[in-house]
Amino acid sequence: MSPRARPNAPAVFRLLSIMLAAAAGWWFPAGIVVADERPLAFVGGTVIPILSPPITDGTVIVAGGRIVAVGPSATTPIPADAERISIAGRVVMPGLVDTHSHVGGGAGGDASSPVQPDVRILDSINVRDAGFRKCRAGGLTTLNIMPGSGHLVSGQTVYVKLRPADTIEELLYRGPNGAALVGLKMANGTNSQRDAPFPGTRGKSAAIVRQKFTAANEYRRKMADVDPAKRPPRDLEMEALVECLEGRRIVHHHSHRADDLMTVLRLREEFGLRVVLHHASEAWKVADQIADAKVPCSLIVLDSPGGKIEAMDVSLATGAILEKAGVACAFHTDDPVTDSRLFLRSAALAVRAGMSREKALEGVTLAGARMLDLDGRIGSLEPGKDADLVILSGDPLSSKTKVLQTWVEGKKVFDRDDPEDRLFAVGGWGGSRDQQAESCCAGRTR
Repeated sequence: MSPRARPNAPAVFRLLSIMLAAAAGWWFPAGIVVADERPLAFVGGTVIPILSPPITDGTVIVAGGRIVAVGPSATTPIPADAERISIAGRVVMPGLVDTHSHVGGGAGGDASSPVQPDVRILDSINVRDAGFRKCRAGGLTTLNIMPGSGHLVSGQTVYVKLRPADTIEELLYRGPNGAALVGLKMANGTNSQRDAPFPGTRGKSAAIVRQKFTAANEYRRKMADVDPAKRPPRDLEMEALVECLEGRRIVHHHSHRADDLMTVLRLREEFGLRVVLHHASEAWKVADQIADAKVPCSLIVLDSPGGKIEAMDVSLATGAILEKAGVACAFHTDDPVTDSRLFLRSAALAVRAGMSREKALEGVTLAGARMLDLDGRIGSLEPGKDADLVILSGDPLSSKTKVLQTWVEGKKVFDRDDPEDRLFAVGGWGGSRDQQAESCCAGRTR
């Protein structure tokens, strides 16, 4: 490129970023404009793109909140007006994706019914909860925030991007039509077993779920009637279940024991549901069956198991066994079960037990993005994707490594060198202010 042409390079990078976003179908809320800011060039560190091998001396270029280029520093052109950020001796990788979190103190269904698909966790999340800042201190940039697991259906989850925000609306991932992207939380096993109207057995639990989805199928049939007068009144419970039947909403299903996991696979087959198995403590016992069903698993990895009898056979080797069987695996915190600041330890412990390094790192990034239908936007360092980055002091699987910075859409949202941010990284007076944890089923053992 000639010296005379170089001044136009930044505009080209910004235009390319916007064009890539448009081609991918990303939706920007009304009133939000892609800022015409200086490009950023993260230069000289080890880059872990996830979908390709690490780059020892790499560069990541960001413009307009998107990734524009990723490659070796020696061959990746940098816009003339870019702000250069040296990451020499550091590691940069995609922002971490947590497929199962309870930060924000939100509560879902109440004691009135075991099936409450109309309840929205969106309506009970406190965005000022310190848990969000701790998430950013742990390198997390995307969460699937769940209601608890004390119900067969406890409500609708919400997918959030960890921007600083005053309202939950500012955190939401949205689809092309502007609607919030959400899932549905379901559970089986001991959590939902209690006195009526809740089920008392595993068999009754499955029967109630079958009855509800059968009713949703009938509701869908009636709503399709060409005569509006013959359509039933709007039913918010049925609407959410119909979206699951039609594959427009993913079921995030809490399940531990192998027999409970098989019940979920059975219901999935009967009703055509898109399911992610969460926790999956005994998935290693039925790995081939899960693989045959092509159902992904979101695993919780505990170095000190305890507290739940049905999870007594949890194994650190589950990730390795599922990987060998061909099952897609992500990890989650279930925060506050695992502190979000310790999320990378989940991948490290899985590798220690035999999982490949590549799949473990994918498990805290791209695999989770796929389970939320967000892999077109996040989860790997690729041109056109959101500029969600985490900068680490060293190897992401080392217990000595610290999160130094977290970036969301090209904006720094955590800096360990900032005293206030550091408080939420290491703890201290005020580091848990406003933080609440909703517990749906503490103390249940049967």
